[in-house]
Amino acid sequence: MGEIAVSAQHLDHLLHDPASTYGAPYQQAYSDLAETPRGQPVAEIVPLLRAAADAALLGFTGADLAEQAEAISTGARYELRVRVTGS
Repeated sequence: MGEIAVSAQHLDHLLHDPASTYGAPYQQAYSDLAETPRGQPVAEIVPLLRAAADAALLGFTGADLAEQAEAISTGARYELRVRVTGS
């Protein structure tokens, strides 16, 4: 599955943190898309994930987003390895 590096100070861009003022965590956008009916074409999901990743200032590759979109489309579990960096 996927892997991303996120600085410790921007972890709230990826994961929801109630103490954070950051308003567009990627986790929420992914969860919202994952709740849509299965079978939605991957080609329709990728641009939505790209917009969410861009809004969250996360550097997912096209391959990462395609993997995530495939999981959403099929209802499969998706595991993302997060490496937290110091800066």
